[in-house]
Amino acid sequence: MLEEQNQDNLDEQDEQDELYVHHKFVATPGQSPVRVDKFLHNFLERTSRNKVQKAAEAGCVQVNGNSVKSNFKVKPNDVVTMVLTFPPRSTEIIPENIPLNIVYRDKDVLVINKEQGMVVHPGHGNFTGTLVHALTYLFEKLPVGNGEDRPGLVHRLDKNTSGIMVVAGNEYAMSHLAKQFFDRTTDREYIALVWGNVKEDEGTITGNIGRSLKNRKVMQVFPDGDYGKHAVTHYKVLERFGYITKVSCKLETGRTHQIRAHFKYLGHPLFNDEEYGGNKILKGTTFTKYKQFIENCFTICPRHALHAKSLAFTHPATLERLKFDSEIPEDMSTILEKFRTYTNFNKN
Repeated sequence: MLEEQNQDNLDEQDEQDELYVHHKFVATPGQSPVRVDKFLHNFLERTSRNKVQKAAEAGCVQVNGNSVKSNFKVKPNDVVTMVLTFPPRSTEIIPENIPLNIVYRDKDVLVINKEQGMVVHPGHGNFTGTLVHALTYLFEKLPVGNGEDRPGLVHRLDKNTSGIMVVAGNEYAMSHLAKQFFDRTTDREYIALVWGNVKEDEGTITGNIGRSLKNRKVMQVFPDGDYGKHAVTHYKVLERFGYITKVSCKLETGRTHQIRAHFKYLGHPLFNDEEYGGNKILKGTTFTKYKQFIENCFTICPRHALHAKSLAFTHPATLERLKFDSEIPEDMSTILEKFRTYTNFNKN
């Protein structure tokens, strides 16, 4: 991210001898030719395209080590960097006393029920108030196997996904838990509300997941070819409302946005998932009352309707198999009650 306070440094670029790489991205083998300003804008969520263009004018955008203008076309395997005359901001984790819903805690592991809206680790635009900041307040020293900005983390949930997470309290626990996730010996169940009436009562969605070639902020399913990473989601229908379906999802793999991308691919985006097109009325009538009903539901649940309901793993020290469950959060449960009432009313 280009900070406002750093913008003045761009005009002095030609006067400096040393340049620092602030961002580096490698175009995928399947990348179609795209302007470099658009390419970077897709990655840098908190930076306007205009700022990227100004950075290019100042010589701060490079492709394969050479400064380029905004209209330069990025091609497959190109290395795109943002360089500035000052070192990148270091991520210093300052402990913050942030309330957490702690389900279980001992010296080896911490299990929490994460609220929707909480960012898990620091990143662009989120340098305070994350789960990691709360964890560093609770623990004197956390293992940093996944990087200094992600101490204790062996897996993650999206900002707007609620539910059960486990955190490692020491190096041994981190290694043990990380291997369990890698070996797929953990059991994870998610509850999702998806648009439409899912045809099968249960099934499996298989398809490689990788960053979209058109919009780098979202993931896309690539059923054919080598692009993306192997991903498998097993699902079972729990309740049908005609307009939406409540499903249970069990992950065989753990890819970024896996459930969201897989159900989008299946034709059933998550309810109110803005990034995957679920924030529009995708199923139902055109009547004003129905439109108002859906808008009210969007207001009640202003995020994608996904909750990590349960997680089972083997305790690193005792080797006991532990399972932690949670209730569906109020925003999603209220939506379910509303749909039960609405669909029953319209049957009569």
